[in-house]
Amino acid sequence: MKIQDIFSQFVTKRIAILGDVMMDAYVIGSVTRISPEAPVPIVSLSKKENRLGGAANVALNIVSLGAEAIICSVVGDDSEGEELVQIFDQEKVNSSGIVRSKHRKTTVKTRIIGNNQQLLRVDSEQIDPISTEEENQLIQKVSNLIQSGIDALIFEDYNKGVLTERVISEVLDLCKTANIPTTVDPKRDNFFAYKGVTLFKPNLKELKEGLNVHFDIANKDAFEDAVQLLEAKLQNENTFITLSEHGVFIKSSSEKIYIPAHIRTIADVSGAGDTVISVATLCLAIGLPIEKVASYANLAGGLVCEKSGVVSIEKDQLIEEIQIIEKN
Repeated sequence: MKIQDIFSQFVTKRIAILGDVMMDAYVIGSVTRISPEAPVPIVSLSKKENRLGGAANVALNIVSLGAEAIICSVVGDDSEGEELVQIFDQEKVNSSGIVRSKHRKTTVKTRIIGNNQQLLRVDSEQIDPISTEEENQLIQKVSNLIQSGIDALIFEDYNKGVLTERVISEVLDLCKTANIPTTVDPKRDNFFAYKGVTLFKPNLKELKEGLNVHFDIANKDAFEDAVQLLEAKLQNENTFITLSEHGVFIKSSSEKIYIPAHIRTIADVSGAGDTVISVATLCLAIGLPIEKVASYANLAGGLVCEKSGVVSIEKDQLIEEIQIIEKN
């Protein structure tokens, strides 16, 4: 299949993203002096920016690739939650899966930047599990989406309380009944709750922490033993491990493939996992073989690492990169 045909198919897909959304706020200025009140720099404010973060950044990647993204999460019924929804609208992310809660506050991570250097981060968040009432509302939102028709669902976990065991279990059951592919970008909490998913994508550190095993990645037997242990617990269809500078590994019931990393000038690895799960999910949704799933996702993750800050993939740049690689 030609690469242009692949991306043309992306445009037809509706992808739900279920997980922890947040606002990444930036306070940006210059520092020329130290405060007389305390030994801290004074930032002379030049601008403020609010961006989508967490699972919302996965939604941005899906939109960047041409597909429809429907975000499903719980945010506060506060001014920050209202602004998040407004940004979703601006970025063409469907926010019909958002639950607004009077008992919860919206996660906001505020970074103070002076002279292009981060000086401080202030987190305003509530990370206890969402309530039963909030679970009910969120599960109903996802159920309605499934009935209206989606092509895949991504679980994007940042351990902020939205993805409880009940939410995970009931949404997985809904997806299995409707024959909808599910992909997971996990964190340590609830690591083994995603039983029977289509694709499970931890990074190497998360794999070791989740299984509580230790090995050197150079020892392939030890690494693949860990993957087998993971699959024995999860009964998942495909396992996709990102290995940082060592590339990626993907395994199905019939094959396993290592794909090396491409040489990059790394500026910032933030958000690379969001891009990888987005590309992998869309590739699965159109039925590409797992080698292509891993290869294209690996390329996309590397490309966003060349840029500072959390950014989504640029479709045209990814197409160009794939064409170069596949010509060689």
